[in-house]
Amino acid sequence: MADPQGFLHVDKQEARKRPVSERVQDWREVYEPQSASERAQEVSEQASRCMDCGIPFCHSGSSGCPLGNLIPEWNDLVRRGRWDAAAERLHATNNFPEVTGRVCPAPCETACVLSLADTHTTGSVTIKRIEQAIADIAWEKGEVGPVLPALSTGKQVAVVGSGPAGLAAAQQLTRAGHEVTVYERDDRLGGLLRYGIPAFKLEKSVLDQRLSQMRVEGTRFVTEVEVGVELPVSSLMSRFDAVVLATGALRARDNREVVGRDLDGVHLAMEHLVASNHECEGDGPSPITARGKHVVIIGGGDTGADCLGTAHRQGALSVTQLDYNPALPVERDESSMPWPAWPMILRTSPAHAEGGVRRYEVAVQRFLGDAEGHVRSMILAEVRLGRDETGRRQIVPVGEEIELPCDLALFAIGFEGTETGPLLDGLGLETNRRGTLSCGSDWQTATPGVFVCGDAHRGASLVVWAIAEGRSAARGVDEYLTGSSELPASVHPTALPLTAV
Repeated sequence: MADPQGFLHVDKQEARKRPVSERVQDWREVYEPQSASERAQEVSEQASRCMDCGIPFCHSGSSGCPLGNLIPEWNDLVRRGRWDAAAERLHATNNFPEVTGRVCPAPCETACVLSLADTHTTGSVTIKRIEQAIADIAWEKGEVGPVLPALSTGKQVAVVGSGPAGLAAAQQLTRAGHEVTVYERDDRLGGLLRYGIPAFKLEKSVLDQRLSQMRVEGTRFVTEVEVGVELPVSSLMSRFDAVVLATGALRARDNREVVGRDLDGVHLAMEHLVASNHECEGDGPSPITARGKHVVIIGGGDTGADCLGTAHRQGALSVTQLDYNPALPVERDESSMPWPAWPMILRTSPAHAEGGVRRYEVAVQRFLGDAEGHVRSMILAEVRLGRDETGRRQIVPVGEEIELPCDLALFAIGFEGTETGPLLDGLGLETNRRGTLSCGSDWQTATPGVFVCGDAHRGASLVVWAIAEGRSAARGVDEYLTGSSELPASVHPTALPLTAV
C-alpha cells in the first residue's frame, strides 16, 4: 500500500522550467530536459507523496478527472519503480496521457486531499507531472505498441474531426473491431491539438507518435476533406453504418460593435494561433505576427495566455492582456469555492512569467487607425460589472478613458459553439441555445446513427473532457452497431464538473 506519511517527508516539487531568456527564443517546450535517471528518481519521490486516501476525489468525475484515471494506483506503482505497470494502468482510462500530461490544467490536483494545505512544501500531489513522465517513459522504452482488434465486425464508422474527442472515439472503435475513417478538413491531423495549442506547450512530435500508433492499429485518416462540401452528406450516410461528429466548438466569439474592429491588425485569437502553428510546421512565415509590435490581447483565459506566449516568441515590443473582470484571488476562498470544487483563483502560466502586463476591470471602447487603415492604438475605459433590470450582465464604463499603443489586437473572448453549415444542414441537425449539438443518453443525436462528442456537444472545454466524451460516445456507437459493448464509458452526456453556487 502507499505510504500514508510520504507527503510529510517529501516536499512538493514541480518540473523545472528553462530560463525565460532561453525559452522565448524557440518553440520547444518550456521545461528543462532531464536525464532518464534523474527524472525517474524525482518523479518517483513525488509519487510517494500520494497517500491513497480513503475517498480519492482526484479521479472523481465531478470534482477531479472526468476520465476516472486510476491515479492512486499508478502513483504507487511509480513509487515502487514499476513504470511498465503504471503505464498499463494509465492507458486503461486515457488514450492520450502524453497530451493531457502537458496541456490539462489538472482538476485532479485541485481535488487532491493534499491541496487543502497548498504551500511550497505541501499541497497537492504533482499528478500531472507524474502522468506525463509515465507516458513519456513508456514511449521511450518502446512499450506503447499498437493494440490490434481481436475480430472485425465489418461495420464502417466515420469520425468527423480529428481533435482529441474524435481521435479518442476513433481509437476505441478501431480496437473494438470496426473499420474507422477519420475526416479532417485541415491539411494535418489533430484539430486544436495541432493548430490551436502552441508548440511550446505541446510539441507536435508528441501528437505524431500517437497518430502513427493509430494508423498501425487500422484507423484510416483523410485530410483536406470537409464533410458536407467535398464529401456530400448523402455519400457519408450511404457509405457508413454510423457517424461520430467531433467537429469542436470553433465559432469564436467576436465584438463587431467596437468602432474600428475592421481595421487591419485586429484579429480573432485563433487566427493568430493557427497561422503561427502553420509557420512552426514549416509552411512559411505567418501573415499575422507580433514582431516589432505593441500587442493587446482582449481576454484573460487560456487562449489569451497562448497568444501571450506566442507574441513573446515572435518578438513583440510589448504585450498587454485585458480582462473586464476584477483580478481573481491568489488563494481559494473556502466560503465561496470550497474544496474539492475547481477554485476560481489567479493562475500564472509559464507565458505570464515570460513578461507582459495584465490589466483588470478595463474594456476596449474603440480602435484608432492610421492613414493606411491599420490599427495604431485603442481606447480603453475602466469598467465595473453590473446587472440590468432583467438580470443580464452589463459592462459599465467608469472613470476616464485611456489610450494604449496597439499595432496588433487579438480577441480571445471565448467561443459560441460549433460551426453550422452544409454538414449539419444535410444531417437535419440544429444547434441548441448553447450553440452545441444535443444528444440522448447513448450520445446519439436526433438523426439515427449520428453521434456527437467533445466540444461539439459540451461547448469549448478541456482536452480531458473531450477525451472522456470521445471514449464514452464510442461505447454508444459500439452498442448501436452490435447490440452490446465492453468499451468503458467514464462520463454521461449530462455530466458536469462540480461547482459552488
